[in-house]
Order: sequence, then structure tokens, then C-alpha cells
Amino acid sequence: MSRRLQLDGTVEETIMRASPRDYRWSATMLALCALALAACTTNSGNVAPPTAMPATSPAIPSSYQPELLVGRWGYGAYHKDEDRTRTEAAARGQCGQPVIINRGPSGGIMMYLADSAQLQELVLKGSQSGKNFVGPPGDAGGPQDREIVALDGRTMILRWMDAEVAGRYGTGVYVRCAPEGAARAAGKPPMKPRTAVPPPPGQ
Repeated sequence: MSRRLQLDGTVEETIMRASPRDYRWSATMLALCALALAACTTNSGNVAPPTAMPATSPAIPSSYQPELLVGRWGYGAYHKDEDRTRTEAAARGQCGQPVIINRGPSGGIMMYLADSAQLQELVLKGSQSGKNFVGPPGDAGGPQDREIVALDGRTMILRWMDAEVAGRYGTGVYVRCAPEGAARAAGKPPMKPRTAVPPPPGQ
């Protein structure tokens, strides 16, 4: 709206009308704004939430002794709990190429961490929650730790604490193999008794 002073002293008000081109420009800007808002909403929906880190707690002495983990183990892994029994049976058949766990120079155990080709000395760690872990020195339940789900001396179940690593490697199943000497002896056929050689004639 505009105002113009007339010669007789009155004021004339004139309503300015927008041209069709102005309407088209406004409609275009509104459409662009709507598209930009929709794009922002779509992109924000596709952003994956950050992976939750495992909760840690101060380590306390473990319920297990390192000697329980030392030895020769057949190994397998599963991703679904219903596959655990089948995986244990398959791991038992891997004793021909066992995973060997030895004691470390400082009293820990020598094992591999995820995505590492270098043996490292790991320690057993307990927690106030009653769970036990094996991993590098530090708090219990850290991202490089594995929870000891089960360990009775014959079978060991280890679960990675890092969800991304667990998704790739699965839950580890270890079945204890017979000692190396016993395994070789078990694989040998029984010896036949020696037959006495008769003496030569005339003796």
C-alpha cells in the first residue's frame, strides 16, 4: 500500500498489486525451502547412531586361574545361540590344528587380540557384577576384552565385548584337546606281540 498527497490536501491510498511474476517467484522460493527441509530430515534419519561402548568397571581378581586356560584347544565360533551345541562338536574336530594357549612371562596368558597377528600377554579380570573377562591390563569389560561366558576346564566360551568385533568374529568356542603325546599315542595302531623265533635244528 502507498500514500500520495492530493492538491486539495487529502491523502490518497493506493493498494499495490503484485504481478504474476512476483507470485511465481514466491512460489518457487517456497518450494525450494520445502525441498531443503525435506532433504535435511531425510539425511538426519540415515545417520547411524554411535555404537555404544561397553560399560567398564574396576578390575578385581578373577574367579578363574590362568592354568584353566592353558593348553591345546579345538576352536569354533557361532553367531546364534542355537548353534552353540553344533559349534562345540565342530570345535572338537579341530584338535588336529589346535589353538595353543601358553602362560606369559608375567603370569598371564598368551592370546591374540582382535585384528592382530601378534601374540600378547593378557590377564584374567573379575568384576563386581560377577562376570569374568580376559584382555589387556586395565578395567574389566573394556572394548578389547572378552567375557568368559563359560569355563569348566574342558570347554571355554569367550564373547567379544566390542559389538562390531563380535559381529565379525562371533562367540568363540574352545574345546580342550588331549595332550600332544597322548594324542599321538592314541593315533598309533596297537603293537602286535612278538613271536619267539624257534632255535636252529640241532640246538
